Amino acid sequence: MSLHPVIADVTHRIAERSTETRRAYLARVENAAAEGPARAALGCSNLAHGFAACSGPDLLAVREARKPGIAIVSAYNDLLSAHQPFDEFPAWIKAAAREAGGVAQFAGGVPAMCDGITQGRAGMELSLFSRDVIAMATGIALSHEMFDGALLLGVCDKIVPGLLIGALAFGHLPAMLVPAGPMPSGLPNKEKARIRQLYAEGKATREDLLDAEAAAYHSPGTCTFYGTANSNQLVVEVMGLHLPGTTFVHPGTPLRKALTEQAARRIVEITQGGEYTPIARVIDERSIVNGIVALLATGGSQNHTLHLPAIAAAAGIKLTWDDFADLSAAVPSLASLYPNGSADINHFHTAGGVQVLVGTLLDAGLLHPDVETVAGPGLQRYRQEPILDDGKLLWREVPTATLDDTVLRTADNPFAPEGGLRMVSGNLGRAVIKVSAVAPENRAVRAPARVFSSQADFTRAFRAGELNRDVVVVIRDHGPRAKGMPELHALIPALGVLMDRGHRVALLTDGRMSGASGKVPAAIHVTPESAVGGPLSLVEDGDIVRLDAEAGELDVLVDATTLAERRPAEPPSPDEWRGNGRELFAALRSTVGPADLGGSVFGDPAAWATATTTDNLADVKEGRA
Repeated sequence: MSLHPVIADVTHRIAERSTETRRAYLARVENAAAEGPARAALGCSNLAHGFAACSGPDLLAVREARKPGIAIVSAYNDLLSAHQPFDEFPAWIKAAAREAGGVAQFAGGVPAMCDGITQGRAGMELSLFSRDVIAMATGIALSHEMFDGALLLGVCDKIVPGLLIGALAFGHLPAMLVPAGPMPSGLPNKEKARIRQLYAEGKATREDLLDAEAAAYHSPGTCTFYGTANSNQLVVEVMGLHLPGTTFVHPGTPLRKALTEQAARRIVEITQGGEYTPIARVIDERSIVNGIVALLATGGSQNHTLHLPAIAAAAGIKLTWDDFADLSAAVPSLASLYPNGSADINHFHTAGGVQVLVGTLLDAGLLHPDVETVAGPGLQRYRQEPILDDGKLLWREVPTATLDDTVLRTADNPFAPEGGLRMVSGNLGRAVIKVSAVAPENRAVRAPARVFSSQADFTRAFRAGELNRDVVVVIRDHGPRAKGMPELHALIPALGVLMDRGHRVALLTDGRMSGASGKVPAAIHVTPESAVGGPLSLVEDGDIVRLDAEAGELDVLVDATTLAERRPAEPPSPDEWRGNGRELFAALRSTVGPADLGGSVFGDPAAWATATTTDNLADVKEGRA
């Protein structure tokens, strides 16, 4: 099958607009690679510091600088279920790397925070910034110049993008992501959502709610709903950054251990002197498009409209929201996973998982087949699944056929002809909306605004019965510069109650929304954000707001003269951003870029300042911003 024309066109325009930045990035990579294994050039004192803690054959291997050195960079902690399994991985990796003729050292740990724990709390305001802190921590781990390759151990929302951004700063090194896998299925997601909604109405007790949550999140491994963590894992496998079929294998199983050991052997094989495959060659315009296609085909998390542009930028690639929108129009919806359906990620894996998804997308011409991957050239290997045969790890071909078409379908029989993400724009700026879980009849809402600057104020109004009507709930002052762009998933049960009462309801915010958010139409990541004078700061209670995901419209129905006469609402005082460690991140908040450029602290602040003023609203309206 030839490549779909939209896939080809979008990839071409990304490459065209990225010509200079990509060329400059690859030149830096080439210069770094030309130096060869860096530790061989270290001074004797420098090198001695690097092997002082080693023993036995590893000490000799590092000292002689003849065998490939592999960095282990891990997000392990035993607070978070998704990262607790990484406790055992370094020992497995070191033994397998030694067996393969290399030497692995634990180079550094990176922080891993959980959005599930911090939802609705002050800690959530550090969540997006943690991605860039993780990138910097990865950079510190690799900056010792002791390594010829890297294994990156991480799973969840900001962790995987942060690890990748950091590794791309060392683009001459081969790097591979090593996942931990999901926990077994627990309480069905729809039942969990039902009890959350009952609790929001006061019809369930806190003990009822806690019992339900504990039954859903019940063991080591990634949460099983299809939120950002599992979207991360699927996207990076299709980008060629995992070993084939490794993404959704459970922790604590022989197959998971075998795949982790094989990752260690494989990273040794692809260092200089072997099948040299630096990460700068794996992540290019084609693999970025492949990742977006996989995200759209499965109704994945809208958080990736932040993360993928930031990852791409780290590789010298300019990715825009328009690219997502155009790809979404061409990519069919092939998965029904919570919040877009009732199934979880284990059901998806059992139905055929990544292998069937990659196979059908390749057959339909919707993926670039000719990419570099950590498993070797080409994406065809990712149609294969790993198995243990008498204790030996093998990959076998699987038919491109689903075992459960209520969960996973092929491209000739999709759930819907388009992907799950849309972009909307108008006199309120630009925003992202995930429509895959929103019923078609709820995708266009026209209703009076009720404006809040905090989740607590919204909750008080809901409990007081002030929102029992058609309403567009506007939550402003939650953008990157205001509050670090926290997720507002805690609002969803209450908004779901209003919808179930028959009201037309939507959410509009310059904050983020959890990848698990579902039936409520939510236009999020609004840019320019309110705190920099964006038009969201001009909206008043009672203004009629029109959100139409089908037509791509986002407007406040107030004439331009009246809007021009309004004074922007005062942004939050910096003094409000204190406590729970927030003041430590003030420098990041003051320099962070806009949402449509990834909400990153890495880049050109002068360009960001231009992009986030209300002067370019005409460009926003025309889709040029």
